Amino acid sequence: MKRFFDFLIAGIAMLVLAIPLLALVWLVRRRLGSPVFFRQVRPGLHGRPFVMVKFRTMTDARDSDGQLLPDAERLTAFGRFLRATSLDELPELWNVLKGDMSLVGPRPLLMEYLPLYTAEQARRHDVRPGVTGWAQVNGRNALGWDERFALDTWYVDNRSLWLDIKIIGMTLRKVLVREGITAAGEATMSKFTGKKQ
Repeated sequence: MKRFFDFLIAGIAMLVLAIPLLALVWLVRRRLGSPVFFRQVRPGLHGRPFVMVKFRTMTDARDSDGQLLPDAERLTAFGRFLRATSLDELPELWNVLKGDMSLVGPRPLLMEYLPLYTAEQARRHDVRPGVTGWAQVNGRNALGWDERFALDTWYVDNRSLWLDIKIIGMTLRKVLVREGITAAGEATMSKFTGKKQ
């Protein structure tokens, strides 16, 4: 039922948002250059890797040694706008249609974090990762890692279609008020080291 719900809603959303998505492709290309999309391998269901697609929000600015500058220096005002409104996440609807992701579930993090999880934290991979999730509507990037993982595993244990619908509704409200976009003192979220935060 969840997979059918995901496919149906993601398909309808992509049709309804087709013109806005094309407009965003043009704006990202104009403001940030090419490529328009940011692709990164992330862990999916049971930790299996998949390629997640988002709109890029950062430039490719580098220092004199050719190394990428810190996120905070590469994140433009336009990129901040995309993140604050969650418009950068819209291409993930394609991942939902493919079955890599769900509309609701723990957010897919980095592959490098997999060996750092405790057995309890790793349970977040017992379900497909989501475009939004229980942690996102309860603090998003403003949460510490322990809180975030606790919310993720709570969702794994309590997931239902009705909870998904509730989270989607809460997500729309959060997007409108733009809460929890970044962690304190960070451009996005602090790096997970496997230690208690």
